[in-house]
Amino acid sequence: MTRTKRTLTAEQKKLDVNLWIIALISMAVFCLYGAFGGPIMDFCDDSSISVWPRLFASAALEYGIAGLGITVVCIMRKLSFTSFGLKKENSVKAVLGTVACFVPYIAYIVLSGQFEGYEPFSVMVTPDLHKAGILTTIVGTLIIAVVWGFFEGFNYAVIAEFITRRYPVKSKWFDWGALVCTIMGILFHPIHFDTLGMIDFVTTFIALYGMLMVRKSTKNSWGCVFAFLFIWNAI
Repeated sequence: MTRTKRTLTAEQKKLDVNLWIIALISMAVFCLYGAFGGPIMDFCDDSSISVWPRLFASAALEYGIAGLGITVVCIMRKLSFTSFGLKKENSVKAVLGTVACFVPYIAYIVLSGQFEGYEPFSVMVTPDLHKAGILTTIVGTLIIAVVWGFFEGFNYAVIAEFITRRYPVKSKWFDWGALVCTIMGILFHPIHFDTLGMIDFVTTFIALYGMLMVRKSTKNSWGCVFAFLFIWNAI
């Protein structure tokens, strides 16, 4: 008995291309980091060098991994960022729901003794930004907020949306886009297989998967952006 080959629709083919573009761009930049990450990080960490080239180098690397791919696709397809849930409707519900999903992760960080202070918009060059004057601090912090906050969080929302459209399911609690992006987020961070490592894995999974399911439920992506602005990169 022969199996009939399923023909993809034009929309499904377009979504496949979108996802491949994002994956290839992100992996190309990640491979670049893998090959030259040491010298790049040494450069970015060298306080004897002006803070601006160091900030731009680290921001370009971060944006290349989490942001450039979705930007290229949106420009190519003439899609606005607002069409992916950047709207006022349900924004409060999205933010509150996302925060609730991050509570176990926050509790784990605090109770495991890893909490060293609440520092939103803090990256490698932030201390030197603060030493360079008020204008440099303001502009530099805005760049950090856009790259490490907005684009990193929004990147999850857009990729999850493309995968969800490509592989739709009717389940209220399961979504392929949320699952794939959650696994992607976990794999891009160190994994330890001791007790604390397993707790870290579980709480991170709850945070990211929950965040993306809240996005799907509310059709609002501001929760994802809020999480990376004020939680993920702040504690």
